Amino acid sequence: MNPNQSITVNKEAIRPFRIHTSQAELDDLNLRLQLTRWPDEIAGSGWNYGASLSFVKEMTEYWRTTFDWGKQEDLLNEIPQFTTTIDGANIHFFHITSPEPSATPLLLIHGWPGSPVEFLDLIGPLTDPTSYGGDAADAFHLVIPSIPGFGLSGPTTEAGWTSGRAAKAFAQLMSRLGYELYGVQGGDMGAMIAPELGRIASSEVIGVHVNAATMGFIPFGQVEEEVMQSLTEQEKIRLARLGQFMTERFGFNAIQSSRPQTLAYGLHDSPAGLLAWTCELFNGFGDTIDTVDRDRFLTNLMLYWLTGTANSSARMYYEGAHDPAAWAPKAPSSTPVGVAVFQLSDVAIRRYAEQGNRIVHWSEYDRGTHFAAMDAPDLMIGDIRAFFRGLDQG
Repeated sequence: MNPNQSITVNKEAIRPFRIHTSQAELDDLNLRLQLTRWPDEIAGSGWNYGASLSFVKEMTEYWRTTFDWGKQEDLLNEIPQFTTTIDGANIHFFHITSPEPSATPLLLIHGWPGSPVEFLDLIGPLTDPTSYGGDAADAFHLVIPSIPGFGLSGPTTEAGWTSGRAAKAFAQLMSRLGYELYGVQGGDMGAMIAPELGRIASSEVIGVHVNAATMGFIPFGQVEEEVMQSLTEQEKIRLARLGQFMTERFGFNAIQSSRPQTLAYGLHDSPAGLLAWTCELFNGFGDTIDTVDRDRFLTNLMLYWLTGTANSSARMYYEGAHDPAAWAPKAPSSTPVGVAVFQLSDVAIRRYAEQGNRIVHWSEYDRGTHFAAMDAPDLMIGDIRAFFRGLDQG
């Protein structure tokens, strides 16, 4: 699991970075929140029509009057972070080296509407396991990028940033950092990028671990009755959840895959609108927003608001929907893949995952949601360790 390798960094290509927010930016945000023009709502409708008015109002008021961005900014700036330019795009990343010299390099890839904030609770235990009651053999050097066009990576400025292109950029990032062998973990959109990275850099990627996996891990189209009868009860629940999601909760995907620019005017101009759009996704995956700490949720949201990346992040859905390569059949990958299924929201089904992936590890948990790194970090940490430890034994 722990390739004994030195870390060589091309210092000319890597630029140290710190987050800095001006008072003018904060004053503008406060005024916009204060002047929000609220829509009506049918009494008692809750989340049936979308983000609940009472929830969005309450969270907006907390954001405006109580949330301490300065404190969160300081916490983020305690983490070593850098930027570099790859394929014409700025890429921001956290880079935390382990005190264990034989630690395994591990790339963590977030999804939408997430950010590296998803992984904050994983950093200490994964990089310095002995300080958290773990084994030094489970130590990792962590590289945690913002996907091009997302958050601190800033807006992309040209078309064509698909998940495949992001995978190529991340392969170049790891090479630029001097990592010859490394693992990859990703959830949501990260669970699309990570397996692709395992395909294009199979000689460098020792293993791919995913959660919240969809593309390549679920059926598309009608499931035959014979297959349905052979599914486990948990798999049937996941299939039903997938069907309900596609019917009732898939509107965000349809819009971002077809008309992201039209949507962007509202998300870029209204912080309450951006909050409503993203909290709908936290709630809409079958989770409840209450499972995620509200300060952590708003810290994640601030990285979209302050960087003006609501539009460019949504564009990746459009690029994927209009990329023939994304829908073309893929040859089975030779890279070992591990899957963590969090029963409260995930939809991955093993027989479909095995069609294009070399599955060597499959775990199912009765707690944790689509954002498991945030609301079940202990399970995520344990599963990442178990998967990469198993590669040594295999």
